[in-house]
Amino acid sequence: MKRLILVRHAKSSWSDQSIDDKNRPLNERGQSDALTIGTWLASQGLQPDQVLSSTATRCRETWDGISKGLAPVADVSFHDFLYMSTDQEMLGVLRTATGNTVLMLGHMPGIGELARDLRQDPPPMHDLFRKYPTGSVTVLTPHVEDWVQLGYGDADCEIFITPADM
Repeated sequence: MKRLILVRHAKSSWSDQSIDDKNRPLNERGQSDALTIGTWLASQGLQPDQVLSSTATRCRETWDGISKGLAPVADVSFHDFLYMSTDQEMLGVLRTATGNTVLMLGHMPGIGELARDLRQDPPPMHDLFRKYPTGSVTVLTPHVEDWVQLGYGDADCEIFITPADM
């Protein structure tokens, strides 16, 4: 069985306006939320065996925090083309995945649109699902044998949760 965990990066800092968008780090809340996400994933038995992430500093730092709550993941890759990618581009990357439980870490609007487009069931009964705030997590169960088969409407949404709910 395949499982997909879609995570929007945690809250980033805007304190230094001279830093370009791609290099913005997490703020204190973002660092705390990343740790919370990792602890929550572990408590739910959601251990990824593959991670696909944007190269943006805030995504790298989010993964660093998340990973502290999980067992080590051998297959972690950071991709420039996932920085601000569309949901279609993210889907293309997912179709190359090799893990059984894949965690994808990205940005809005792409990550939120992908979460909405992959599910075949109604959206979760959560007021923030459409907004997909920083640190949001969607867990999906795709109805495919191989990631290359993944398309829109091919997954059941198990849960949508934000760090505040964890």
